[in-house]
Amino acid sequence: MVFQHGIGGSQDLPISLPFALAGGAAALAVSFIVLALAWREPRFDAATRGRPLPHWLASAVDGGWLSWVLRIAGLAFAAYVTWAALAGPDNLSNPTFGVVYVLLWVGIVPASLLFGPFYKAINPVRTLHVILSRITGGDPADGVLSLPRWVGLWPAAFGLLAFVWLELVSPDANFLWVIRLWFAVYVAVMVIGAAVFGDRWIAAADPFEAYSTLVGHLSVFGRRDDGVLVARNPLTNLDGVRPQPGLVAALGVLLGSTAFDSFQDSIAWVRFSQDISVDQVLLNTMALVAFCAGVALLFALATALTPPADGLPRRSLPMRFAHSLVPIIVGYIFAHYLSYFVEVGQQTLIYLSDPMVNGSNYLGTADLQVNYWLSLHPTFLAFTKVFSIVGGHVLGVIAAHDRAMKLLPRRDQLTGQLPLLVVMVGFTIGGLYLLLTV
Repeated sequence: MVFQHGIGGSQDLPISLPFALAGGAAALAVSFIVLALAWREPRFDAATRGRPLPHWLASAVDGGWLSWVLRIAGLAFAAYVTWAALAGPDNLSNPTFGVVYVLLWVGIVPASLLFGPFYKAINPVRTLHVILSRITGGDPADGVLSLPRWVGLWPAAFGLLAFVWLELVSPDANFLWVIRLWFAVYVAVMVIGAAVFGDRWIAAADPFEAYSTLVGHLSVFGRRDDGVLVARNPLTNLDGVRPQPGLVAALGVLLGSTAFDSFQDSIAWVRFSQDISVDQVLLNTMALVAFCAGVALLFALATALTPPADGLPRRSLPMRFAHSLVPIIVGYIFAHYLSYFVEVGQQTLIYLSDPMVNGSNYLGTADLQVNYWLSLHPTFLAFTKVFSIVGGHVLGVIAAHDRAMKLLPRRDQLTGQLPLLVVMVGFTIGGLYLLLTV
């Protein structure tokens, strides 16, 4: 198994670049025009809308038997992978690499789209905190100190950046020692922080939980402001993303790192990095940070140029429109990692049955074979990837337009969106260019 991210090369995607770029830009422009003509009042309200789920299901999820089944399953699986990481051989046949880079990092997206904030339900660190709190007689929600509101999602944003650096930049990413070290620090920071600030720290600082929670706002399951678990339109659910400090930064890392993952395989970047006399790790680190910061700053600038309604601080607009980036990120993830997730994910499930690489078959999956159907159907794969990027941007435009109907003065509700539309068109063209040329 080769842990090589990306799309497999433009030769595998038989779509004309000019056709894809023109089609993507036209789709956004047409979407905006249709919205401008037919969508003059806000339609999404996550605070009050949604059909309540059956009482038995809601009670099972909210601290009932199902929540504990998921917690125990998450903790048991984490223990199983930890055993493989500590006692298994240090080579790519060890399932730890696939679990971390494929099932966790990429698999968290489809799981959260289907079930909502999936990782929060199985988060082994959150379960450890609950167990430790019960042992000491404390309340998991309480800590020694209160977490300041200005912290927001900044810890999670830095955690996400640390993980994508490990995955995309670290020269030792395919050695077990660096994964052991990264997750040892991660667990220590989460457990100690939760002891000090309560479980609010995990929501603010756990990069995987923050990622899953953001993507989970595009599922059909959500909560109204009264706490009731409901089923509803995913775009209505997306309206419930809470504006907070660090939100734009976290989304910038998710989108920018995916773009950098494609860009670093380009011929131009490979030649440039070989010709320049700068340490490769330092150069790639600078490029990764530049991509993440560039995405966040472009989005913040475009939304800050939007004229807000009276009494609404202009500096708050980026975080209030940030939810519109979530479908764009999901589209990029599917476009960039689809075949990687499906095929290497299957290989990971095979390896999980033999964590010590000694011929065992604990899970009964060791004798399975990887199905390469996606790679053998490049036309289908290509159109799926292009549709993912364009579709994600169209949904982002819809979410941003609906929010503009709430936040902007009536006279500026259309023209005020133009800077953000320009940036979204740029993101679309950039994503399609990387998809079809790298």
